[in-house]
Amino acid sequence: MDQDHDQRPAEDRHVPVLLDTSVQLLLPALQEPGSIYVDATLGMGGHAAAVLEAAPRARLVGIDRDPEALALARQRLDRAGVGERATLVHSTYDRIPEVLEDLGLPGAHAVMMDLGLSSFQIDTADRGFSYSVDAPLDMRMDTASDGPTAADLLRDLPEAEIARILRDLGDERFAKRIARRIVEHRQGAPLTRSGELVELLDRAIPAASKASGGHPAKRTFQALRIAVNEELEILASAIESALDSLLVDGRIVVESYHSGEDRLVKTAFTRRTRSSAPPGLPVELEEHKPSFTPLVRGALQADDTERGTNSRAASVRLRALTRTRPAERAH
Repeated sequence: MDQDHDQRPAEDRHVPVLLDTSVQLLLPALQEPGSIYVDATLGMGGHAAAVLEAAPRARLVGIDRDPEALALARQRLDRAGVGERATLVHSTYDRIPEVLEDLGLPGAHAVMMDLGLSSFQIDTADRGFSYSVDAPLDMRMDTASDGPTAADLLRDLPEAEIARILRDLGDERFAKRIARRIVEHRQGAPLTRSGELVELLDRAIPAASKASGGHPAKRTFQALRIAVNEELEILASAIESALDSLLVDGRIVVESYHSGEDRLVKTAFTRRTRSSAPPGLPVELEEHKPSFTPLVRGALQADDTERGTNSRAASVRLRALTRTRPAERAH
């Protein structure tokens, strides 16, 4: 990767998915002076910059676990002229209530979660996120953490657990075959670089399957990234935290890129939009009424035009709710 590519501004390195749709869904909740917009997966600040430009009275609380992404987002927001309304916090997005409390804020008027891997992380060669660049198999979003890397997992986990990760987190149908090859390989030497893993996957996946469905390494790399960063465990907690933090008439938009992510979002959203009244109750009491209402029907997907210009748009599922009743429990 050349140095010029590495130093491109965030605007040129990352194109947010369903940007206009997200902004329009969030905007009605951000009309009052001092409205709090929480971007829980700030990344390089694409959604955040667009929302602050469209909502000149809103204030941003941007959260990301990647210090380098926070630095790039800060530069982007400053260039856009909205940086003075932005507070950026290094944290995981399941800590939204704690972040708001630390800032002395009562809650959020709007929350955005754009899940999955950002273009910044793909472009950062030494992280090992990309199957197109040979690099150490790290895949930690926060490299300051002492958690296991992808190489650690492939070296230490039992074959059955590697297969489960590939199957459940990557939708990889050749998970057992790949896991077996990984364990056989590590008996001689552990896998430590992305290039080695790509070569192994190329040998393990049948030729007929490689002819369609994108790069043969895509699903395995996705699964390992999710496992290394405990993304689904954090997401399950983060959705509940975000919903609990929303003020009445507040809005939340979540973009998922993997079936496991979307399943968690759908389950949490469904629970909050259903009545809790026991079956057969003649009158629905106020406390049984749902606390949220959907803003879109089911999950929105990107249209063919956006899919053709932004590869990340191919698998996106956008879900959105608005709070209609006060919080069921306070933090």
